[in-house]
Amino acid sequence: MAASGRFIRMRAEVASPIDNAEAALPAGPLHWLRAGALEVAVAPAAGGRIAQLRHDGVEWLVGEGEGEGGQAAIAWGCYPMVPWAGRIRRGRFEFDGVARSLPINFERHAIHGLGFSRPWHVDDVAGNAMTLSLALPEDAYWPFGGTVVQTLRVQPHRLQLHLVVQAGDNAMPAALGWHPWFRKPDRLLFSPESMYPRDGEGIATLPRVPPVPGPWDDCFVAGGEIALLRAGQRLRLRSDCDHWVVYDRAGHATCVEPQTGPPDGFTLAPHRLEPGQALATAFELEWEQARGSGPG
Repeated sequence: MAASGRFIRMRAEVASPIDNAEAALPAGPLHWLRAGALEVAVAPAAGGRIAQLRHDGVEWLVGEGEGEGGQAAIAWGCYPMVPWAGRIRRGRFEFDGVARSLPINFERHAIHGLGFSRPWHVDDVAGNAMTLSLALPEDAYWPFGGTVVQTLRVQPHRLQLHLVVQAGDNAMPAALGWHPWFRKPDRLLFSPESMYPRDGEGIATLPRVPPVPGPWDDCFVAGGEIALLRAGQRLRLRSDCDHWVVYDRAGHATCVEPQTGPPDGFTLAPHRLEPGQALATAFELEWEQARGSGPG
């Protein structure tokens, strides 16, 4: 899930974003991909994230240093969440009968995986496409290893994202997702089928229940049209994921996040990869003129 909105301006002595998700993470050098009206700025050093999406002159993402979160690693752009998405309750889960513990990097939990806070390697840039990769560690941050590959492809009115994580020599749990911080839309079109209630720790639980009215910081199962309307444009969001986290409590942003499973997924809906196996997912963003906003 997105942060709760209680962003703290970090002290000068704060730890790196690898250890604290609210620590500042500068964009670093940007790589631009362009096709027609669509421009995409990629920041490989800042968690392999998209730093900005600009369509026909309209910027769609909260950029570095903007909004309540400033440069906080979790609070800007659009970044991949891997090898887990959302919060892992207190960083604890069980795998193959062994209790595991991940470092806490946000409040009392382990949030959004490892990829968003680490530099990615640029494997290939070819015209309107880019491929990046990240080697997952085998250490206290993540004991399983593995590799991640992210591909971005830009067309005149469409951005296609693909993310795959592959286990190495060790079996591992896995979940994937993206966390876009969209600038506040005029309207969000979203009709979920069900939602995961959150407990006193703010963590998703089972069983799922009928959706309640927002504002939200919640995980849903949803199909059908998902779109944002802003500045005369309609941005349609599509994914092979059926889990979506929506965070719309902030005044400056709305996050609409496709995920392969719910937050705390290693406990609620674990997905196991055997050595060499992979988990992949896709996310497509397509722009069009909002109905009724054209000339005449």
